[in-house]
Amino acid sequence: MKLKALLSGLTLVLFCSVGFAQKEKKPMPKKQYTQKPLTQKQSIQKQKIKQGARSGELTKKEATKLRAEQKQISKAKHAAKADGVVTKKEKAVINQKQKAANKNIAHKKHNEVKKKK
Repeated sequence: MKLKALLSGLTLVLFCSVGFAQKEKKPMPKKQYTQKPLTQKQSIQKQKIKQGARSGELTKKEATKLRAEQKQISKAKHAAKADGVVTKKEKAVINQKQKAANKNIAHKKHNEVKKKK
């Protein structure tokens, strides 16, 4: 009887110590999307336009149109921030405009029209 009680007690202690020794399971983190903030995207786009104008990939007229497009995006950002909260819908619209602007920059930099020297 003493042996049975001793074994039961040791088993209980063993299970308790194993339970405490286990690491706490942490939930898997959600997939992180490395999306650039809106201001960083626009800054990169402005640099691309400036570099394209300097290198001759963009004509003066093309660069002017692309800069005007960037101003429109800036106005949309300021309008979205005006009430203090940028909603998901507003953010999506701005992202869509920036995506289109990025396509325009790439297209105009790689078309056959070159700056006259």
